[in-house]
Amino acid sequence: MDPEQYAATAEFYDYVVPYQTRQDVAFFVEAAQASGGPVLEIGCGTGRVLIPTARAGIAITGIDLSPHMLDVCQRRLAQEPAEVQARVQIDQADMRDFALGQAFKLITLPFRPFQHLIEVADQIACLRCVHKHLAADGRFILDVFNPFLPALAREVGGEEQDDGGEFTMPDGRRVQRRSRVVKRDVFKQYQDVELIYYITHPAGRTERLVHAFPMRYLFRYEVEHLLARCGFAVEALYADYDKRPFGSTTPGELIFVARKRGE
Repeated sequence: MDPEQYAATAEFYDYVVPYQTRQDVAFFVEAAQASGGPVLEIGCGTGRVLIPTARAGIAITGIDLSPHMLDVCQRRLAQEPAEVQARVQIDQADMRDFALGQAFKLITLPFRPFQHLIEVADQIACLRCVHKHLAADGRFILDVFNPFLPALAREVGGEEQDDGGEFTMPDGRRVQRRSRVVKRDVFKQYQDVELIYYITHPAGRTERLVHAFPMRYLFRYEVEHLLARCGFAVEALYADYDKRPFGSTTPGELIFVARKRGE
């Protein structure tokens, strides 16, 4: 995990077309309201979920390793009313090793940051930190994608895929984002992924930026065993943000709702 990996691309994050229409924000805001707060969001990034949660009246702390994503979040938060800003605490921290001195009624990991942890030791370190910070009657929501075996069985060709169409930045730059899988390690269960930004400036100059990172994929029972090993019991498993049960759609999501396991 590299805190500098978003240095060149953090400014584009909130404009990527599919991110603007993801259905997860309402799901996490509803969960936050049901908990009553306070909430901890791990991997809060630019505040895509964090700020709507604060707008809904819930006190929320967000942590992220990237100072560049947090800079965007701070700028967005500065445009909110004072009462919304007062509900938010933001800290730069590593999800594998953080100490906030507070217990939370809800802890969330929205939109796959857990999958940036490649090694099992790092996954366990993260989950143990979560367990330490979760209130006795609190809930933990972990969101990862459900691996689609036919796709994983295909040979990696490095072809670029369109990520939802062109978008325009406030300064007039036009941006097309594409993505590709460069390499797959089937033994360690991760893929080397590239997010590629093709940028056209108003004067016509073009540039290409590449955000490269490894991404771990995890299977259902693997996650359940990790959670059990770290002191959690799975309360619900959803295939989508409308709370459809797992298995009702393919490939669907893996959205785990867990609580502390009773001793």
